[in-house]
Amino acid sequence: MFARLGRGVVRHPWWTILAWVVVAVGLVALAPELKTKTDQEDFLPTKYESIQAAKLAGEAFPGADQKTSPAMIVVKRSDGGKLTEADTQRIGQVAQALQGKNIPGVTKVTATPPAPDRSIQLIAVPLPNDWQDQDAMTKGKDAIKKLRTETTAQLRGGPLSYGITGDQASTVDNEESDKQTMALIGIGTIVIIIVLLGIIFRAPIAALLPIVVISVVSMVSGALTAMIGNAFDLNFDKGFDMIVVVVLYGIGTDYILFLLFRYRERLRAGEDKKTAMITSVERVGEAIASAAGAVIVAFLVLLLASFKAFGGLGPQLAIAVAVMFVTSLTLVPAIISLIGPAVFWPSKSWKKEPKPGLWVKLGNGVGRRPVVAAAASGLVLVALAAAAFGFKADYDFSASAPQNTESAKAMKDLRNSLPAGLLTPTEVYVKADKPLTEADLASYSQRLNGAPGVGQGGVQKPVFSQDKTVAKFAVSLKDNPNSSKSIQLVKGPFRDYVHEGAPAGAKVLVGGQTAVFADINTINNRDLSVILPVAVVLIGLILALQLRALVAPIYLVGAVLLGFAATLGATVVLFQFIEGKPGLMFQLPIILYLFVLAIGTDYNILMIARLREEAREGHDPRRGAALGIQHAGPTVAAAGVILAGTFAMLVVSPQSMTAQIGFGVAIGILLSAFVMAAFFVPAITALLGHKAWWPGHSDAPRAPLQDPGDPLEDRFAKTGIGS
Repeated sequence: MFARLGRGVVRHPWWTILAWVVVAVGLVALAPELKTKTDQEDFLPTKYESIQAAKLAGEAFPGADQKTSPAMIVVKRSDGGKLTEADTQRIGQVAQALQGKNIPGVTKVTATPPAPDRSIQLIAVPLPNDWQDQDAMTKGKDAIKKLRTETTAQLRGGPLSYGITGDQASTVDNEESDKQTMALIGIGTIVIIIVLLGIIFRAPIAALLPIVVISVVSMVSGALTAMIGNAFDLNFDKGFDMIVVVVLYGIGTDYILFLLFRYRERLRAGEDKKTAMITSVERVGEAIASAAGAVIVAFLVLLLASFKAFGGLGPQLAIAVAVMFVTSLTLVPAIISLIGPAVFWPSKSWKKEPKPGLWVKLGNGVGRRPVVAAAASGLVLVALAAAAFGFKADYDFSASAPQNTESAKAMKDLRNSLPAGLLTPTEVYVKADKPLTEADLASYSQRLNGAPGVGQGGVQKPVFSQDKTVAKFAVSLKDNPNSSKSIQLVKGPFRDYVHEGAPAGAKVLVGGQTAVFADINTINNRDLSVILPVAVVLIGLILALQLRALVAPIYLVGAVLLGFAATLGATVVLFQFIEGKPGLMFQLPIILYLFVLAIGTDYNILMIARLREEAREGHDPRRGAALGIQHAGPTVAAAGVILAGTFAMLVVSPQSMTAQIGFGVAIGILLSAFVMAAFFVPAITALLGHKAWWPGHSDAPRAPLQDPGDPLEDRFAKTGIGS
């Protein structure tokens, strides 16, 4: 199959390239806009209580704009003293002045009473905050900028200072930083790929080729994603956009790297440029197909997630990888077959056999002492995996943002003096079959004040629907509403408390941001318990079909699972134990699981395939392990370093959650390449010997051993995948 594909592409390179150009232009021209969301509430199924509460709010208060969030102007004395009565009067005048400015998007400006300790006083300004309405978002951000200008003018020369906080203020403060970070990550990723490929091949064309090709693939996969997303009504989380780009560049470079390594080998063996490329596609095609299949299957398993942000991410990544897979075996061979050996210009190293070096020594060491190699590499993975038990989920997006901005500092002042949940209150809805009055709810209102975790004075008077059958209480929690402590509180004790005391004949629903995250916590635990075993089984089946064995896939998948736990543990050690973070972003375990599972399987496929080829040549298991590491080790190492380097660029992001993804995936890739694939898997295979291939006989010798005096490349010519 791959031989026929290689012949067709190499013999008709210009037609192949033309077909790609036509398809790319057509898809990009016809593709609709990609549908993205940012509000986590939009990704939850309707059966969850927080979503039912939101639906009830929309029905009961149709005149109220549900897509708003308050901007809080936090005013304090510049000298750090207590606010005086004169200060309070001045703050009220400022609120009236701001109201009179008729700022677009600002409908109401209200000065609240001073905090109990009189350290701060708030001016509340509700602003539009609908992530699906670009005009509303723009209006909200413009309002923040105008409010800052006007408030500065009002307080100039006086004893008061201020800061504006809230969702929109945070967006404005971080927007420019995010743009600069995205640009830095994009440029850094490209530079890393070019530099590392330049070091490996010492050839500018080989270094630049992946960048050019993957840029085209990025446009095509983006257009295809938008089409498929619209056809199947998928929603994509805008927060994952950079991850998709990094995945595409990392995995795409890996596939092109596998092809270039094999092409160079065939040229060294004396084949002409076209024959060398046909052979390369034939030999590497199965490895790339199996690796891409494992990655695509792992990503598509996300469709089983109830949390629909992951349900959109899975197809988005799978489409990108699928397009890259097809490209690497069609467009890339066509281009290289035209360029020929000049792809490695000006280096002449492609003409010479490399001298035995580090990988020969490592391979011989593992071959001689597989027990030591298996124990040492396994111990590293187990030690790191143990730290994974310390994982804590964090849902506080504001805490992951830079803390030196005006909005972050103002939020800190607010939380130091008032209930932390004031800005994002938990909402308690009481629905009855008959009209309600304040008298009916007096005892329930008093009960809410005694609910677990409620701050002092944290329950506001109820707001009634037009027909009076629904009442809404805004409840401010004393702790950060996005903290794990508050989420676990709302998830259990708080909900139980407000449900148990519901007025007779009434139904109570708990909503608001903290309740949404509480439901996300529940759904994440469910998703991980479903996604993990399904992905393991499917990838195990792919390995079993490729290797025609049952034993090897079992320990390969086991190694990858251990690698996932070690990766999560290493991330916990850095961010929780060393940096002192309260937790790691709640999406991290699933993201790390999928990347480590898929990419770790990629490298294991390359290594185990080479081990099988050495066995087919008649080498005993230990000698086969030594030769497998010697030949496949450099390819796996180069691919791992490049892919880890691209993800490591995310660490420069000022957003803690992005940095966690970057570090976690990068360390997972390095563990997969340099611990699992290079040592653990070859050592276990050497110890099991022929049993690794049970019940098949895919390791049965198919060619006589080479004479020790034969050139190394003669043996390469008879091997299969993964050199």
